[in-house]
Amino acid sequence: MTEDEKLPENPENDLASRFPTAYTILFGLIILVAALTWIIPAGQYERVMNEEVGREVAVPGTYQTVDPNPQGFVEVMLAPTAGFYDPDSYVANAIDVALFVLFLGGFLGVMNATGAIDTGIRSAMRHLKGHEIWMIPILMTLFAIGGTTYGMAEETLAFYAILIPVMIAAGYDAVTGVAIILVGAGIGVLGSTINPFATVIAANAANIPFTDGIVLRFVLLVGGLIICAAYVMRYAHRVKQDPSRSVVAKQWDAHRKLFLKGHEEGFEDATLNTTQVIALVIFALTFAVMIWGVSSQGWWMARMGALFFGAAIVIGLVARLGEKKLTGSFVDGARDLLGVALVVGLARGIVVIMDQGMIADTILHSAETSLGGLPELAFINLMFWIEVGMSFFVPSSSGLAVLSMPILAPLGDFANVGRDLVVTAYQSANGLVNLINPTFAVVVGGLAIGRVSYDRWIAFIWPLLLILTVFISLIISIGTLI
Repeated sequence: MTEDEKLPENPENDLASRFPTAYTILFGLIILVAALTWIIPAGQYERVMNEEVGREVAVPGTYQTVDPNPQGFVEVMLAPTAGFYDPDSYVANAIDVALFVLFLGGFLGVMNATGAIDTGIRSAMRHLKGHEIWMIPILMTLFAIGGTTYGMAEETLAFYAILIPVMIAAGYDAVTGVAIILVGAGIGVLGSTINPFATVIAANAANIPFTDGIVLRFVLLVGGLIICAAYVMRYAHRVKQDPSRSVVAKQWDAHRKLFLKGHEEGFEDATLNTTQVIALVIFALTFAVMIWGVSSQGWWMARMGALFFGAAIVIGLVARLGEKKLTGSFVDGARDLLGVALVVGLARGIVVIMDQGMIADTILHSAETSLGGLPELAFINLMFWIEVGMSFFVPSSSGLAVLSMPILAPLGDFANVGRDLVVTAYQSANGLVNLINPTFAVVVGGLAIGRVSYDRWIAFIWPLLLILTVFISLIISIGTLI
């Protein structure tokens, strides 16, 4: 019997990996960070309100040790819940992101019930036959624009379930679809130019105009995008020529069954009916409205969730699904992304444990003392690596900016390094780490939707990380010398 003949009837069974699941990894990190609160001394900086940033920022030179608050068994057990909302004050943490994911799942469930996505994919493949590879740089550029302008991150979760089937139908694999979105938007954030959640907040916290250093960041953006697009295209081409070279080759057939639902053949006969065309128009308009709302109207998860909920109802009415099929499809779709919603809470729980254990400021103080008296090149490169380390614990670009920039940016004055270069080192480090960061909900959420295990993602992306690290170090070093 061949390997192909031994495929399990349930394709989910073939998606298993000996590597731990995202849930186990994240809960293990919660335990690790809780253990660190017993080892790392607790400490805090004094904080004052910065009106430009809109948050309290640390005051340089005010660090002092405080009474420890080590996190024990009870805090570890509460961390997944605290990741969603504070169980004492009921202040929201990641509950809005998790609910958005569920509403998104329901929307996709209703859309799938119309058959429009499946038929549309097959129709698109018929028209793009022979030119599919050019979808990769075009789509990655669009996601990079979103990342560099408004920090596109959590909202990318809406695109995985749409793009991955297209890539698989084109002869690529699930990793290609994940990479287009995650790396595309990620390189945009890494090379942020006017991103208000990274560059603008960090520049304000460093007391400089956000336009300082924009040319260097634009070089990072364009150069990084070219590198990443070429890397993904090369990988996709190899996979299409020889599927055994895919990092998820063992899940090749299972992925096709899951994402194409057995309709990978018959592209020539794919024809959209009028109802499906209308449904696809509403579908596209929904995403266009989401991007408009986030980029210009200040929308966040609650309003995006309401948009997808309303769009699901409209699509169900247009397609005449009926009340039972409409609600059933919505619930089934939400159920499909329930695991992603749980991952979001677990990821935020790590940050909660660190904050409650009061070790973040201690780590920052250690960084402050290690940078003193270094020459220019050593200073900026060590700054980059310090921000890399801190990004694993503080994946939020705005959170890391508010935490680190008021303390670390002024140190550049003593090393004769511009504060704009410190901001660039911070954002490039944070953007690089968030391509793989297991504490970042966007990474674990996107991989969960794509059914790509974390170890397979690392196997795909580690060479790209090395290339980007060298590229970033070269750019910030040149920026320091000129």
